[in-house]
Amino acid sequence: MRRATFLKSMAALAASASLPMSALAATSLKMMIPANPGGGWDGTGRALGKALLEAKAADTVIYDNKGGAAGALGLAQFVNSSKGDPNAMMVMGAVMLGGIITGKPAVNLSTVTPLARLTSEYNVFVLPANSPFKSMKEVIEQLKKDPGSVKWGGGSRGSTEHIAAAMIAREAGVDASKINYVAFRGGGEATAAILGGNVTIGGSGYSEFAEYITAGKMKALAVTSGTRLKGVNIPTLKEQGINVEIGNWRGVYGAPGITPAQRKALTDMLLKAVKTKAWAEALEKNNWTPAVLSGAEFEKFVDDDFASLRATMVKSGMI
Repeated sequence: MRRATFLKSMAALAASASLPMSALAATSLKMMIPANPGGGWDGTGRALGKALLEAKAADTVIYDNKGGAAGALGLAQFVNSSKGDPNAMMVMGAVMLGGIITGKPAVNLSTVTPLARLTSEYNVFVLPANSPFKSMKEVIEQLKKDPGSVKWGGGSRGSTEHIAAAMIAREAGVDASKINYVAFRGGGEATAAILGGNVTIGGSGYSEFAEYITAGKMKALAVTSGTRLKGVNIPTLKEQGINVEIGNWRGVYGAPGITPAQRKALTDMLLKAVKTKAWAEALEKNNWTPAVLSGAEFEKFVDDDFASLRATMVKSGMI
């Protein structure tokens, strides 16, 4: 009897060895969000976590917010604390590329593992409700008179709204290096500064400002898209004679040192999550454009976008 019991146990153990890790134990994913709460990365990370749970790709998701330096502080923490961890992910995107170009941090994206691009979003520029300005034209007229008097508020240096502000200045014939740009550690801080009238004009992803625009607490001036956003009656910069178009994509990286099999497993989780109802609802609510790209294609995209952003920033006088 003992021999039979032993053989059954060995058979069960052998069978379990062929099962995926998720079938053997509960999967607890760790999500690094390299920004303070309230911004686009935070919203993306938490929406993704909800989708991963709905897809049953994970049993729990633990979030860690670490803002500053266009995501470089969170990136450094992620690199140092997650080496070889197959259950760790980090939200990132175009803003981080811009921050790396301007800040040249000791740790960069070459140390972590690319997984997938998820969304694209365009920026919207807004005024505080009590602003003396009424249009982008008026803001630009003031910019031409005295560049330093127009205080632009937005994400970290090198963010898409920072680059867009520099591009707008260049189009207006103003030295882009003279713009007065105030960088905040996260979308929440930028929003508070705009609502408090502490900046002249603010920029961020539409999803971060939507409720305040609807409530009349912010006046939307322009979006950085080529055409108007679906269901949103805000003119583009191009409609107003300003030849500027720039998008803000967001994606996910894995930890340093994970194996190709672990990278594929994480990528498969993401591709499963973006097919859920929870993710579809997040896209609609935030006016995010689905832009899924994974594997070698995503890796090449990041390299190409880095080069393109750098060229734009040089041309705009930022570096």
